Amino acid sequence: MTDNAELRSYKKIGSILKQELIDGLYQIGERLPPERDLAEKMNVSRTVVREAIIMLELENLVEVRKGSGVYVINMPLTSEENQDDTYEDVGPFELLQARQLLESGIAEFAAIQATRSDILRLKEILNKERMTLAEDDKDYTADEEFHSAIAEITQNEILIKLQKELWKYRTKSSMWQGLHAHITDQEYRKSWLQDHQNILNGIQRKNPALAKKAMWQHLENVKQKLFELSDIEDPDFDGFLFSVNPVVVGL
Repeated sequence: MTDNAELRSYKKIGSILKQELIDGLYQIGERLPPERDLAEKMNVSRTVVREAIIMLELENLVEVRKGSGVYVINMPLTSEENQDDTYEDVGPFELLQARQLLESGIAEFAAIQATRSDILRLKEILNKERMTLAEDDKDYTADEEFHSAIAEITQNEILIKLQKELWKYRTKSSMWQGLHAHITDQEYRKSWLQDHQNILNGIQRKNPALAKKAMWQHLENVKQKLFELSDIEDPDFDGFLFSVNPVVVGL
């Protein structure tokens, strides 16, 4: 087991796994150890291992078989040491954690700044989101608009740009698409409508603590649900997420 804190990044874990393939630790057709075993061996959370596996899957080195595990299908052509710096994608759970830290603070500030017209706009977007889901549409436009509108309420250009930049990672990320490739049931999105309503309630009541807590919980729910739905081994997994999950005072 390693105690190197730097290895918490999924890119580092992916690098280690690729080097193990190069070193012959695993052969084509062999099954990789279970996520939980890899997480314990490398002293990281299962989400980091999950992201590393998605990275290897996108590089066509492994195949994920639902209910069975992860199998080696190809070998890396060169050492990961020469490729690591060129990989620019981000892990979906890493991204969600960053959004959780930033957007909970944004929601807190928005509750202080919000005007009547801001509240009406949020209600309009939420209604649009309800209609989209009622039509079983997989469009996330209203979801994006809701989060962007909350950032815009702060009237802080830096916060607005940061929020939009994080959403760009989500829409352009091959890692994010790779995660969702293992999710076929969209029913889970309906539960997030109530999350959005809770956030709106906090902002409408001009209650910063309530708005912050609601946004934090919403993105925590997203993390847990996506992790559950994309699980490739055990449908009764223990739900363990980040090994070092930030504790926010006041939540």
